Amino acid sequence: MSALRRERDDAPTTRLPVRRVRRALTAALLVGGGLLGVAASPSPSPSGGGEAPTEAGTAFRTATPLQLGQGATADASTGDYLYWVLPLDSGQRATIRASVTLPAAAGRHSAYTWQLDVYDGLRRRQPCTYGTQTGTAAKDAATLDLSCTLRPVRSGADQWANDPLPGAYYIRLTVTDLAPEDLGQPVRARLRAEAEDVGGAYAADNALAVPLVPGAGTASTVAPADGWSGTWWSDRWLWTAAGGLLAGLAGIGGYRLTRGAGRPGRVPPTA
Repeated sequence: MSALRRERDDAPTTRLPVRRVRRALTAALLVGGGLLGVAASPSPSPSGGGEAPTEAGTAFRTATPLQLGQGATADASTGDYLYWVLPLDSGQRATIRASVTLPAAAGRHSAYTWQLDVYDGLRRRQPCTYGTQTGTAAKDAATLDLSCTLRPVRSGADQWANDPLPGAYYIRLTVTDLAPEDLGQPVRARLRAEAEDVGGAYAADNALAVPLVPGAGTASTVAPADGWSGTWWSDRWLWTAAGGLLAGLAGIGGYRLTRGAGRPGRVPPTA
């Protein structure tokens, strides 16, 4: 009986390291999960300050400045080119939505086809990842809705690439197909741009020295409401720190487990 009691007394000495390792790994997972959750959670786009624009430009140089989260309206005629310009920073994925109120059906002679295009600061046309970029309204339709979601803006890219970069982005809205008799009829356009922060998943190792904002025309005044972001920080630092922390604690835990498993048990003395 004394030998059996001594064996039971010895059991906690081999289980204690395992319990400590489990507690350490649980704490590491909670800390790492919190860091990753902070890194992955998207931040909403800021609300646009100031008065909403009530007109649109007719060319790149006269594009009306617009902020994310700010609505814009413009009265125009069919056949006009309507231009707005807004700032997009690295890590942002923008969605532009436009709605056109069409002329009265009684005065129209055909269906209307409208198109929403987006150009970056180098005036390169940026593709839409999804959305209705071109739409046709029937002759009796009252409104037409369009949308375009861009690719996430990268902090830098190779010279040959067409990746979106931080800077000014031009929005152009115009009718592309209608009966010649319908040119000049009054229309009203509504526009709104939103963006979500996709974080360091799309960050690049290189970065622009300055945003792509032209120095002439109204676009030279375009900047985010809270300023352009830095060129070195992204939430990839949080992912790296969390991964390093988890790897270090896992190594310590593995060492404790193997050391505890390899330690010889206490041999009860012989009677």
